[in-house]
Amino acid sequence: MKEIDLQKITEYLDSLVRGGVPSVDCIVMQDHKQVYRHTAGTADAARSQAVSQDQLYIMFSMTKVQTMTALMTLVEQGKVSLSDPVGKYLPAYNDLMVETPDGAVPAKTQLLIWHLVSMQSGLDYDLARPGIVRVLKERGPQATTREIVDAFTESPLKFEPGSHFLYSLSHDVVAAVIEVAGGMSFGEYLKKTIWEPVGMTNTFFAKPDNAGLPRLAQQWICNERGEIVTMEQTCNYQLSEAYESGGAGLISCAEDYARLGDMLACGGTAANGAQILRPESVELIKKNLLGEASRRDIATTMGRVGYGYGIGMQVLMEPAKIGSTSPAGVFGWDGAAGSCVTMDTASKTALVYIEHVRNHGYSYGNIHPTLRDMVFGE
Repeated sequence: MKEIDLQKITEYLDSLVRGGVPSVDCIVMQDHKQVYRHTAGTADAARSQAVSQDQLYIMFSMTKVQTMTALMTLVEQGKVSLSDPVGKYLPAYNDLMVETPDGAVPAKTQLLIWHLVSMQSGLDYDLARPGIVRVLKERGPQATTREIVDAFTESPLKFEPGSHFLYSLSHDVVAAVIEVAGGMSFGEYLKKTIWEPVGMTNTFFAKPDNAGLPRLAQQWICNERGEIVTMEQTCNYQLSEAYESGGAGLISCAEDYARLGDMLACGGTAANGAQILRPESVELIKKNLLGEASRRDIATTMGRVGYGYGIGMQVLMEPAKIGSTSPAGVFGWDGAAGSCVTMDTASKTALVYIEHVRNHGYSYGNIHPTLRDMVFGE
């Protein structure tokens, strides 16, 4: 197993805090053992309270890693197939429209589950789409996951399913599919199949406003001048009090995500011996599902050059193309507040990095790749 220069990681993380990132929390797991942990910086708006190892953060799109894991448990049980029509579970998705230069027309391609997981559905990330606005006006804070997700269909798709990649609300739709196929709420399914078996005791759904939540680190935002300033403790992807976003809804901590990442890096088996997924399911998660056009899309719209995208996670395919020393097959995803989880099944290694800064492009373009190569590279 590769020997990691842990002191080099510490020096790098400390340099980020000196450079203005309010706090960092980083864990490296290898074959069920925590080989590294470092926290630095402060957790409060006044920058006076040292960040703690049980600090909570809004995870945003790192939620997707859990949603995809939960879906794959249903695939293993035979309750869902990736080739199933979405309309089998959510009838509102049976008759979809697609945007064209001449107006909306009926979709020629049936929307399938694998289109959702690979962000090739044709949905977008418009939280102000008319269907969402209508349901929230009618149902208010009680609007459910299923009600809001069904309302996505009131707007046409941006393209025929499977033809392009567009980062979107697709995984929120997957959460609704999980509710139908799993026979319980999305949150209950996560608790039963992931949180309790893996031992994730500090993971739960955010609310639209999380002000006053104990142990929640102050959320920051990088403004148009590049300054990191405080912002409200909001999770705008939690569209109502009752909604459970499969794409961006969870609050969690570094230790819980280390348990999750370690489980996936070790072929679906957690450190406590609980088998969440079979190894072949984890390998399927890592399989690139994007064709040439969609790979161009993810490179141009998200800067993920050299990457493919599997079941809800990016997969490093061409490390040499981006000057990376990490091996092909490293996979994972990140979140809107600058955090990431990165894993490798070959070495059974998982990296979790957490900060709490929105709109911080430096995280994705510099911090995450640097840490990736420090941990997984030659």
